[in-house]
Amino acid sequence: MRRVSPNGTGGNTATRADLLDAIYESCRTLSRAQARDIFEMALEEISDALVRGEPVKLRSFGLFSVRAKRERIGRNPRTGIEVPIKPRRVLTFKPSPVLITSVNTGRTGAEQKTCE
Repeated sequence: MRRVSPNGTGGNTATRADLLDAIYESCRTLSRAQARDIFEMALEEISDALVRGEPVKLRSFGLFSVRAKRERIGRNPRTGIEVPIKPRRVLTFKPSPVLITSVNTGRTGAEQKTCE
């Protein structure tokens, strides 16, 4: 499912197309268009929840949440000049213990699931 990254670093990157192909391959009863629609709807729902400031918890994967950062004074490392940094919202991700274990052991942890 992985391709060589386009930036030439040689690292592997799972792309949106790769994820869509994996969904299609695991559920052959769906057409490619149906698989794409389901995938896009899922991403849209996750994005919309995060825009509203709601956390998104995916069991056995992790928790996406939005955190507000206050205004502060930063410093340009090259010149040393102080610069105000505006308040903003940042997206954070906390992996689940299941995902952490999978990454550290090299096992996927997920069973192959098929559509019925």
